[in-house]
Amino acid sequence: MDESHDQQSATQPDIAGVESYDGPAGGWGALKAVALAVRDQMGASTDTRALLKVNQPTGFDCPGCAWPDPKHTSSFEFCENGAKAVTWEATAKRADPDFFARHSVAELWEWSDHALEDAGRLTHPLRYDEASDRFVAVSWDEAFARIGAGLRALDDPNKCEFYCSGRASNEAAFLYQLMARAYGTNNFPDCSNMCHEATSVGLPQSIGIGKGTVTLDDFDACDAIFCIGHNPGTNHPRMLDTLAAAARRGTPIVVANPMKERGLERFKSPQHPAEMLSPRATQLASAYHQVRVGGDSAMLKGIMKALFEADAADLASGGEGLLDRAFIAEHTLGIDELRADVEAIAWDEIVRRSGLERAAIESMARTYWSAQNVIVCYGMGITQHANGTQNVQQIANLLLLRGNIGKPGAGICPLRGHSNVQGDRTVGITEIPGEAMLARLDERFGITSPRAHGHAAVEALVAMREKRSRACISLGGNLAMAMPDPEACFEAFRGLDLSVNVLTKFNRTCLLLAKETIVLPCLGRTERDVQAEGEQWVTVEDSMSMVHASRGSLKPAADDLRSEPAIVAGMARAALPDTPIDWDWLVADYDRIRDAIEAVFPDFRDFNVRARRKGGFRLTVGASQRQWNTPSGKAHFIAHPLSGATGDAGTLILTTVRSHDQYNTTIYGMNDRYRGISGRRDVIFANAEDLADLGLRHGDKVDVDAGPGRVLEGFTLVAHAIARGSLAAYYPEANCLVPLDDHDELSGTPSYKSVHVTLRPASR
Repeated sequence: MDESHDQQSATQPDIAGVESYDGPAGGWGALKAVALAVRDQMGASTDTRALLKVNQPTGFDCPGCAWPDPKHTSSFEFCENGAKAVTWEATAKRADPDFFARHSVAELWEWSDHALEDAGRLTHPLRYDEASDRFVAVSWDEAFARIGAGLRALDDPNKCEFYCSGRASNEAAFLYQLMARAYGTNNFPDCSNMCHEATSVGLPQSIGIGKGTVTLDDFDACDAIFCIGHNPGTNHPRMLDTLAAAARRGTPIVVANPMKERGLERFKSPQHPAEMLSPRATQLASAYHQVRVGGDSAMLKGIMKALFEADAADLASGGEGLLDRAFIAEHTLGIDELRADVEAIAWDEIVRRSGLERAAIESMARTYWSAQNVIVCYGMGITQHANGTQNVQQIANLLLLRGNIGKPGAGICPLRGHSNVQGDRTVGITEIPGEAMLARLDERFGITSPRAHGHAAVEALVAMREKRSRACISLGGNLAMAMPDPEACFEAFRGLDLSVNVLTKFNRTCLLLAKETIVLPCLGRTERDVQAEGEQWVTVEDSMSMVHASRGSLKPAADDLRSEPAIVAGMARAALPDTPIDWDWLVADYDRIRDAIEAVFPDFRDFNVRARRKGGFRLTVGASQRQWNTPSGKAHFIAHPLSGATGDAGTLILTTVRSHDQYNTTIYGMNDRYRGISGRRDVIFANAEDLADLGLRHGDKVDVDAGPGRVLEGFTLVAHAIARGSLAAYYPEANCLVPLDDHDELSGTPSYKSVHVTLRPASR
């Protein structure tokens, strides 16, 4: 099995918008992309100076990924896609009342998702007017009054869904969960439900906390890095500098990913002039294994099987073995069950399901046991499967076998996709709150929070579709486009009595009209936030549990914009006129919100003091100190039957991916530079040998069939370096192939990355 081939389309017939890309990640292409983003969105505006404030101690946190801020060794602490996020937010374009007067909802529905957001920043509160089929400007007082009336009209608080996006700050998210619980519900669908919920559910059972255990310093001390199911070149580009530094030290970087991704192969840092002027780039992956889509669980069990076999052989030859027996004895439970489960699996089954040869898996295992300190990084290629929680726990199992959690240079590193998705969960955005947190919240604010568990994202959409939920308030995001099965989601939103979206830019979810549809424009991360008692700042938490301040510096895009905390307070005041909470007092000075967070969440001790320190502070991560907050007080090996892709001959499994000109559902442009795609998104990446077996060719148009009513029509095949039996298509276009009920039963995470499909010539 050949795992070293480069992009297969290079030798195929030419098709429009498809060509091979031979350069490294980063490099001059990244600088050109930043220049184009600045030109297209900001023009000659002096606001371009905002790029110098990204991820700086006195600046704002990048509204993009959640990779932690570096140690400020450069004046430029942003990457290409971070610059796109900033320019997209700080654009000179405006979607003002005149824009909506010119364009009806019927017309806007025909626009692309890129065009809708590219219209520019929202400037005024809007409500849909059915008579004119247009959104019209209203005052903040009217908007809040309508929202309050809509919420008070519901006969059960559980008929409202409170969605939260990871773009919200800790302060905004805390007020939002307070509002919803004072209202009477724990319905908190949030973006974590769609990405790393398998981490939030799986890791607490394994190690006692649903977060990663490493810091940036650990990457300086590790002996090996495993990168499984993620693409840093597009999704968290600042990680490339960290990986490159490790590679230059000679640290092995072992990659397991179905697609060859340039951001895992080689990198040229735009931050380093000498490297930019050199013809060479830093080689990242020391070994690149193209595991089959859905084959991760089999691969991980194979690595553990090889480790157990080598451990037994070492003991038999008089050695001490390869497992960390002292750590296992002191800190863990369940080793015997895990060993029995792994040893019972035949190598033929592992090879068939993973798509990797036994020798490749044994090579991965050898790198693992040869290193003293190992970090395993993973992304949504691990979590967004029907067995996502099991995948996460298999990674934890592997690390625990050699004591690679809770020591310098080692640990587990889930790569969160959005800049504060982890922080939102930390401050209470969860449908399954603990009693201790609710009791502290009630004591602090004089309310009685509901105790019944609420809805996660899939449950919320099902409840909306079945008309059990009648309202949805979204703090950021584009929920209807982010979820699987868009037609079902569209129907659900259109059946609501009230739909509210708090946004910087207009998107398709806004066009799904309820009986009352309101859009509220908010400040962005880049902008100054002035409240009654002066200029304010907020905090965010990154993937490594670091909490730090974020201060916008730009003039707001419009005079009528309000901050997310102020908007939440305005809605709460209108919906809960008899609440004992003084919302205006809290919002006047965000220090008061942080004091309240500290009262409810003890980990935020001395919040206002520590958040003002350069670099912020790290929240307590017990597993990092080998403190296991499980019922037994131990870390747990958790055995699972082999699951995931079947590996049957002829079976094709499709994964959804982002393009390089994309961030979640936001489409910055129509290019995907590292995969050689320009000006289009209607493509299916496929293995050339699979196409030959099916009698199809690079450039053919096909329909992708995932079952009755789930067909992606007229997409173009692109032969690409992807594992046999695997396909890839862009998200959210391919979401139509994923039904709402296809998700991980343990975490509710939709199976965006393992859809069984068939290909056939396009019907039209």
